[in-house]
This record gives sequence, C-alpha cells and structure tokens, in this order.
Amino acid sequence: MSRGQQKAKGRVTGSAGRFGPRYGRFIRKRVMETEKISRAAHRCPRCDTMAVKRQGTGIWACRKCGFKFAGGAYTPQTPALRIAMRAIDRTMEGKE
Repeated sequence: MSRGQQKAKGRVTGSAGRFGPRYGRFIRKRVMETEKISRAAHRCPRCDTMAVKRQGTGIWACRKCGFKFAGGAYTPQTPALRIAMRAIDRTMEGKE
C-alpha cells in the first residue's frame, strides 16, 4: 500500500488563509464567505449594472453611474431591506 498525502479535512484556504491554523476552522470559514461576498461586484439599484463595490462599512458605490448609498456592512441589501421592499411593493400594488 502506498501512503499518499491526504488533504486535511477542514482546511480553509482563500482569504482566510492568512490566519494560518489560528482561530478555528469554522470562524475562518465564516470570514472567507463574508469576504467573498463583500469583495464581489453587486448590481446597482439605479443603473442595473454589476458595478457596485464596497467603499467602507455600510457604504456602497456604483463605479458606472456614481450612485452612492448605504446598505449592510457586508452586502448592499440586507435581508431586512428585502422584506421591507416586498411590503412596499405590495402596498403600492394595492393602491393601483
């Protein structure tokens, strides 16, 4: 039987690789997922292009049209905002 290298079961790479073995597997995994979402390009609510980037905590700006708006700390739209927008849409449909 040959003894090959076995990959570690819970190894987390990516942006959380900078922590090395510190802080535990699940915390590093959570950090990696959060950073992946916050660093990705998102859809602009005004011009509808994939050009929104995070500028700071809760500050988002579109690189195409220059629209700057407040959102969540790591995502431009929080789950609470989505619920509120759905409720607003329903009330607007009821008035028409």
